[in-house]
Amino acid sequence: MISLNYRDSRPIYEQIRDGLRKLIVTGALAADEKLPSVRALAAQLAINPNTIQRAYTELEQEGYIYSIPGKGSFAAGDTGAGNRRRKELESQLREVLRELKYLGVRPEELKVLIEEEYHD
Repeated sequence: MISLNYRDSRPIYEQIRDGLRKLIVTGALAADEKLPSVRALAAQLAINPNTIQRAYTELEQEGYIYSIPGKGSFAAGDTGAGNRRRKELESQLREVLRELKYLGVRPEELKVLIEEEYHD
């Protein structure tokens, strides 16, 4: 499900957050699918439950998961809750596009990249 790289410069909670986000975005975790409990995932990865909780909290703030007290955490569907994250990503994309434009990348080249990504 999620693998940790202890040589990665990113903190463990970010690796977990990013790993779960990728599983949700790619559809490996379906909408409304239950995530492992904080304790279960902490035991599976042999790390502190607080680290898992921090990753879950950030994912919930970003709109990728939701929690039901007493039931657990679940992958969110397309509820519109991810609008904040979408705006962040669009801002980052604009920065990357400006740099690519500066480096001489033509719009046609970008279209090819986008089409390749969307047809995977």
